[in-house]
Amino acid sequence: MFGFRRRLKKVVRDRTVYMEVYGDNKVIYRVVAGRTWFGGEEVHTYGIEAEERSTGEKETIQDFSRNIEDAVDFAEMLINARARPKQLYTKALGYLCAAI
Repeated sequence: MFGFRRRLKKVVRDRTVYMEVYGDNKVIYRVVAGRTWFGGEEVHTYGIEAEERSTGEKETIQDFSRNIEDAVDFAEMLINARARPKQLYTKALGYLCAAI
């Protein structure tokens, strides 16, 4: 039997910039703290943003991790790799595969 399953979209609220670094490749890397609801309880979550100043291109992962250390470590990896915003999701997948 097949049926529809409703999936609720997670909304991150009360976003605050935790860390912001301006890389030598003119890309701004941010770790953003926020709150969301998961399973009926409020959860603190940390996201990642990469914004290229010259073109205005911006990519965001709003709920990258619940652990601040993982989010900061990933941001440092992006800075060292001089990653562009369009590479954010590919780098995140690689980071999470290695972390698991």
